[in-house]
Amino acid sequence: MFRRKLTALDYHNPAGFNCKDETEFRNFIVWLEDQKIRHYKIEDRGNLRNIHSSDWPKFFEQYLRDVNCPFKIQDRQEAIDWLLGLAVRLEYGDNGMFCGEYIDAVISSYKFPFLIFIVNNPDFKAGVMALANLLQIQRHDDYLVMLKAIRILVQERLTQDAVAKANQTKEGLPVALDKHILGFDTGDAVLNEAAQILRLLHIEELRELQTKINEAIVAVQAIIADPKTDHRLGKVGR
Repeated sequence: MFRRKLTALDYHNPAGFNCKDETEFRNFIVWLEDQKIRHYKIEDRGNLRNIHSSDWPKFFEQYLRDVNCPFKIQDRQEAIDWLLGLAVRLEYGDNGMFCGEYIDAVISSYKFPFLIFIVNNPDFKAGVMALANLLQIQRHDDYLVMLKAIRILVQERLTQDAVAKANQTKEGLPVALDKHILGFDTGDAVLNEAAQILRLLHIEELRELQTKINEAIVAVQAIIADPKTDHRLGKVGR
């Protein structure tokens, strides 16, 4: 139940991790805090690192409280899963924001035989479909293709910088209407001016539409590009 998160976090043995083995479990917690979570200062990790101490369960219980884990020490599997989720957010997130790099890590994990079954898992499909609907991404028969499209959108539109840029107020430049030829005369100066403004707004909308079309083309090309054919290299095949 932990394999995907362990793989994404580059744990040395994601397939063979046994949380019921006490020594392995304690070493895992030390690794997680030392390498990923880093809640304690280095000098404050001594008790947690002392895995052979009879007081280690007490230290671990305190650790769970310190990181605000909602589970107790007796809820071992739930606590591990929660800590892994925290580690993933810290590793790939930006103030808790889900990041495309984690999606990449999940996708790349499919090369391992023991994770191939996830592609056909109903929960996986439902999750991808829910994200696609939420982000208004076109459906595709291949759920991995949809997942890659989600990654591209997240990286391009949902990072902190992208959101901050989108929230910035655009300051328009002054426009001299008398320099723009309307092409027809309504017979009323006020209506002529209104028509000029509407035409300029329409042109701006067309420019924004063209930009979105270009972005969509780039995104589609990134998804369906065939790595076996690279015209830049002047060759076909690997």
